[in-house]
Amino acid sequence: MKHRRLLPLAVALAAGISLSGCAPDGTAPVPPSAGPSFSAVDGSGTSYVILGRANRLPADLATRISQAGGTLTATIGAIGVATATSSRPDFQTRAAMILGIEAVTPDEMVQWLDPNEQVVEASIGDDETFFSGLQWAPVAIHAPEAWDLGARGNGVRVAVIDGGLNNLHIDLNGSVDVARSASFVPGFAFNQDVGSFSHATHVAGIIAAQDDGIGTIGVAPGATIIGVKVLHGGGGSFAAVIAGIVYAATPISQGGAGANVINLSLGALFPRQGVGLAQLAVAIGRATTYAYQQGVTVIAAAGNNAVDLDHTANLIFVPAQSPHVISVAATGPVGFATGANNADTPASYTNFGQSAIALAAPGGDFVYTPQSELCTRPLFPAGTITRACFILDFVFSPGSLGPVNNVYFWASGTSMAAPHVAGVAALIIEHGGGSMHPAWVEAALRASADDLGKPGNDDFYGSGRVNALRAVQ
Repeated sequence: MKHRRLLPLAVALAAGISLSGCAPDGTAPVPPSAGPSFSAVDGSGTSYVILGRANRLPADLATRISQAGGTLTATIGAIGVATATSSRPDFQTRAAMILGIEAVTPDEMVQWLDPNEQVVEASIGDDETFFSGLQWAPVAIHAPEAWDLGARGNGVRVAVIDGGLNNLHIDLNGSVDVARSASFVPGFAFNQDVGSFSHATHVAGIIAAQDDGIGTIGVAPGATIIGVKVLHGGGGSFAAVIAGIVYAATPISQGGAGANVINLSLGALFPRQGVGLAQLAVAIGRATTYAYQQGVTVIAAAGNNAVDLDHTANLIFVPAQSPHVISVAATGPVGFATGANNADTPASYTNFGQSAIALAAPGGDFVYTPQSELCTRPLFPAGTITRACFILDFVFSPGSLGPVNNVYFWASGTSMAAPHVAGVAALIIEHGGGSMHPAWVEAALRASADDLGKPGNDDFYGSGRVNALRAVQ
């Protein structure tokens, strides 16, 4: 282990998640082409998502869309999805009559990141600056014991499909594949966003913050991160999310990002049946199925609605309940800073349900009372930090999006739980030789998890809380 140096801390309590401003280095790198599976054309007017029958698009779609009064703006041929724009009020009806088209529905802008997730700013192995005093989550999933066996996630590529990601943060600099990172938000590079907190950077740090003698350490500190921007300010279109998933899952040889794992710390509730949003959910399902068929393990946050997804009638949480997605619920300690040694309490906000939850992982919580009580924790190699005790039950990780590259945040949510599973998946794939079918990865995750709650599949834990050590043994 290298000698660790201390970093300054700053504190600012935020009401919810926001995403940060300009590119960390002041530049706007051009994202790589998404390859032959995704092609784009300029257009204007109301945007529509088009689903081709049997996952295929008509060969003359651009012409037929033009005849219907629209402009084809993008095609994702691999899954039979396209987007178009039109100012004609009858475009949807006309386009739906095109031979080979299954459905045409207006695209929707969605707030995919939960504005109620709690965020607090704070300015390898057991001697990282903040590890021993603040990072309860890796310990809860037995990651240090996995590291002792040599598990790092080396060579595994994890796509963080999210908002802008700070590739120059000191815990991520050099671990992000900038050349293959991309943005599907027009006018913004993959490392640009708004606000003072970068949700994507926080997620990436949980997965792969480096064992570099500074700050924090990720579950898979040797993994490579690919930033895929589909959100801006926490919101984004269905079309962007779909395109981002397909791009991440497409092999590099075909112009894609070549991910082994996709992390989706985003989601929202949608109707299961009907038209409109239900059809858009079907389109996302095509994207997650494509990823699975490409051999990519897809992991998603189960959501922060405190909803029993077994009994939501016509509602589904997407993409966590999309096909071939590993849905992750959140756990957290209650009183970590005051000596509590149980980090496996179901988080107060997490969605649950045996039909919906595959696994559980640390997401943090904010139920410690009284909230005015202060706690002090040690830093390495010297010093202490004092905060409200409940804040220390959150997950600690990098979180700034330039120009300051050494800022950390506490945050809580299933957004934080999913990347812990993505990190363990990276360790499993490394252990398996660098390439594993997603069904095998999921089976290994489930088989190695700690069976908590009632025996077997559980409402809150699914197959159990992930265990990094058992996953690589």
